[in-house]
Amino acid sequence: MANDILSKENIVLNEKAATKEDAIRLAGDILVNKGYVEESYVDQMFEREKITTTYMGNFVAIPHGTEDAKKAVNHSGLSIVQLREGVDFGDGNIAKLIIGIAGKDNEHLEILSQIAIVCSEEENVEKLIQAEDKETFISMFNEVN
Repeated sequence: MANDILSKENIVLNEKAATKEDAIRLAGDILVNKGYVEESYVDQMFEREKITTTYMGNFVAIPHGTEDAKKAVNHSGLSIVQLREGVDFGDGNIAKLIIGIAGKDNEHLEILSQIAIVCSEEENVEKLIQAEDKETFISMFNEVN
């Protein structure tokens, strides 16, 4: 397995999700299938969402595990699910980019700051929502690798 935090295989374009739970499951399953985390990490992503929403604004949600989930992380990694139609993350907040994150040993803080830099600009988020190729994501998030 590549040690890249984000690779093309971790990105799903133009997906559909009926609920935020479906969206979190999509993002979590990528992390599991690529070996970044154990299956139990996905359950912790749902637990985190119960505690507080991972919707960050600007059509972006960043589901991740709870503090207890750290032991289920094998390698730091990101998954990105593009939902052009969006999914309601509660209170009418529509997420169109679901960025699953797993950080080994506090690396998640650095990864989150890189995501925040990219996603704080509305035009960057719009470009990612409309992107037709995975290279756009790789180039915009190149700092995380």
